[in-house]
Amino acid sequence: MKNSLRRMRSILPQGLWSYRLRPWMGSGSYIKTKLLHFISSIILFADKGVNFMCITWNRLILLHGPPGSGKTSLCRALAQKLSIRLSRRFSDFQLVEINSHNLFSKWFSESGKLVGKMFDDILQTLENDDAFVVVLIDEVESLTSARKSAADGKEPSDSLRVVNALLTGLDRLRHKNNVIVLTTSNLLEAMDTAFLDRADIKQYVNAPTASVIYIILRTCLNELIRCGLIEEQRPIPSPEEARMNIFSQPNAPSSRLWRCANGCTSFSGRTLRRLPVLMHAGYIQREKCTLDEALEALEMTVEDVKREQSAMCEVPKVVP
Repeated sequence: MKNSLRRMRSILPQGLWSYRLRPWMGSGSYIKTKLLHFISSIILFADKGVNFMCITWNRLILLHGPPGSGKTSLCRALAQKLSIRLSRRFSDFQLVEINSHNLFSKWFSESGKLVGKMFDDILQTLENDDAFVVVLIDEVESLTSARKSAADGKEPSDSLRVVNALLTGLDRLRHKNNVIVLTTSNLLEAMDTAFLDRADIKQYVNAPTASVIYIILRTCLNELIRCGLIEEQRPIPSPEEARMNIFSQPNAPSSRLWRCANGCTSFSGRTLRRLPVLMHAGYIQREKCTLDEALEALEMTVEDVKREQSAMCEVPKVVP
């Protein structure tokens, strides 16, 4: 069980939360605000003694969306924000990350017992009323495969026990006032309907928009400037300033970076933050460079990644 539970203080690099609260949903509302308001409401309801038999909630949030869209980073950033906001209410704060894959055993029926033991450990921590625990289950679909498939013989029967143990554990946590469960998934359609029904919020997290991509690339280049790898006195301008310069100063660094961001809309967040390394390894290969050289290298790297993506999407012809 020690390999399945990872406890930590949810301390994140400064700026990660600021990046994740950018509005890229169609409604324009911040995901961060929605989640924080929900958690604040259920804590208030519990403190005021709202009848749980009359009004119910499950303390469960599901973030789903394409790979690399930042769901896990958003959960960690939310935990960091909660540790600050609830510091007067709770003296201790823990982020418990669950490694779903370590909960599966090669022994028949053992996996369900491991899931049950995991929730026993969490409940023991929750006995301390001064502690608030954020439980993060990444790639939760590995634990919540549809039970209908198991009943039809398409999934091992042991997976049925895992889903049942998970649902039972979540039902035990819902009566605690000092816990919230955050889950992420890339495969919403493969998940058990009973789990989906328990989720108080099912929030779609889209891939980054061009504006968010600009922010990501800007933070990466500014970091290289800070470390002295790019020789530049001034940091890359904010996206608001970049929008103002894109037509009046088309050759300005911010304008070039903005056009580069528009060419990266098919990239995941992981790919975007990998670009500076690929840029340096592929086209710079020395200790220092100018900002113009870095931007030129970044533009070529973006084209390289796009060609790689196109090659991966090509369906090979079947030779009869």
